[in-house]
Amino acid sequence: MSSFTSPLIVTPMPDGRKWKLLRPFTYHVGSRHSRHVIKVPKGFLTDFASIPRTIEPLLAPWAKYNKAPIIHDFLYQTRELSRRKADRIFLEAMRIDLRTHKTGNAVARLEWAAVRLFGWLAWHKKGRAQNVARIAGIP
Repeated sequence: MSSFTSPLIVTPMPDGRKWKLLRPFTYHVGSRHSRHVIKVPKGFLTDFASIPRTIEPLLAPWAKYNKAPIIHDFLYQTRELSRRKADRIFLEAMRIDLRTHKTGNAVARLEWAAVRLFGWLAWHKKGRAQNVARIAGIP
């Protein structure tokens, strides 16, 4: 079974929408002892899950089930993997994150379907932002 191997420690940013990691955060893909490890660095900014307000009440509380969206945000920003692989890892991580939720698998599939349908918007937006930053010489 896959595994989150470090605690998630964040602080809110002044804009009220983003959160900053205070410590590095890691996830082992596929199994706890996998060599495929995603390491999200300290200082990474996330907005957790971008969920429409109309369906938010149907989903699990963010404070308890919030790790998988950080991994997904990181994969979308770094583009180390294809979008399809990033979304597949998101589904796997959601299943781990929601394993104690009574409808966890259904919620994970719903959120995965949403990123498959609409994630291309964020994927292309972040890609353009990275290209602009690279051209401007911003690290």
